[in-house]
Parts: sequence; C-alpha cells; structure tokens
Amino acid sequence: MEQGSGKIDEKKKLVICISGMAGSGKSTVAKRLAKYYGLKYFSGGDALKAVAAEMGFKTTGEGWWETPEGVRFLQQRLDNLEIDKKVDEKLLEWADQGGVVLDSWAMPWLLKKGFKIWLDASEETRAKRLAERDGLDPEEALEVLRDKETKTKEIYSRLYGFNLGEDYEPFQLILDVNLLSKDEVYEALKLVIDKMVKKVNGNR
Repeated sequence: MEQGSGKIDEKKKLVICISGMAGSGKSTVAKRLAKYYGLKYFSGGDALKAVAAEMGFKTTGEGWWETPEGVRFLQQRLDNLEIDKKVDEKLLEWADQGGVVLDSWAMPWLLKKGFKIWLDASEETRAKRLAERDGLDPEEALEVLRDKETKTKEIYSRLYGFNLGEDYEPFQLILDVNLLSKDEVYEALKLVIDKMVKKVNGNR
C-alpha cells in the first residue's frame, strides 16, 4: 500500500511546494506525494475554484479552467486581485502548520521555508496533454493555454512582482518532465525528497 510508506521523520514540520505551468503534471504528482508521505494536500487552484463557486460560477469538470466559465473567472481575478491575495494568505496559513504538500504558483515566492520544486515542460508538451485530457484540437489547446497563461502571469506580476515561468530563483529543484511519464516524475521526486527535504526544511 502506497499511503504512509514514506520514511521521512518529523512529518509535522515538512513543507513541500510543487509548481509548474498548466499541463506540467504538478497537481497529479503533488497528490501522490502527499499520500505517500502521509501529508495534507492543498491546491491553490482548488481554493480558487471554491471562491469561484461562491461567486456563482459552475466549477465542475477536470478541465474547468479552460472552459468559458473558467476563462471568465480568470478575467474577474485580473479585475480584482484581492481574490488571489486572500487565497494565497490562506495557503500560507496552512503551510505554517507544516506537514503539507502545496500545489501552487504563488507559494514558492511567498513561503520562507520548505522544499520548492518546479516541473519544467515545453509549451508543446503541455498543449498536447491538455488536448488529450479535454478532447481539444492541438492548435485550439495551444491557443487556450497561451491565453490563460498570459493572464495568469499578469496577475502574479501585478500582485507580487515575479515572472511566472521565467523566474526560478525560489526553487531548490527544477525537473525537466518533457520526456518523463507521470510515474517517472513521481519516482524521481521521491528519490530527491528522501535525500534532501529534511535538510531544507531545517535550514529555511
């Protein structure tokens, strides 16, 4: 059984933050790592979807962010940066408690502790994954991806001043996932976490 089989001590203090552009596989591997190490999983995207639902948006479906409703909510986030700020403040509270895996774009820059991982995938790779997941034409998926990322980058640039997908300063590990399967990414991160995370969490 995978759950709880991780060998890292002091799990209550452990903070792992996984980031990467849409389609890089960050949510999938973050959930698996949280289960393996017996940690809580928190997603910035899920938290934002919860806010969207409270605002009256229909948020069902795995590829919701790329739907017209998701795009409309993204525009509302651009018009009201307080939406993202409040979500990020909540994620920081959860991170401060320790024992978490965070799936977030903003947290690597806002957190002062933890082990921060960037999953690097080309635009073509990510658009292909999006097309397969949501049944889109590859060119349509690429267009949707570019539009979403342009607006998302603007949000974080205006809020915090960092360039998402271009600034890698906060990360202890950058993993090129273009040629790796989901299982290979998961196994690679487990190897690194087992060897490095205790030191990082103790010194930041």
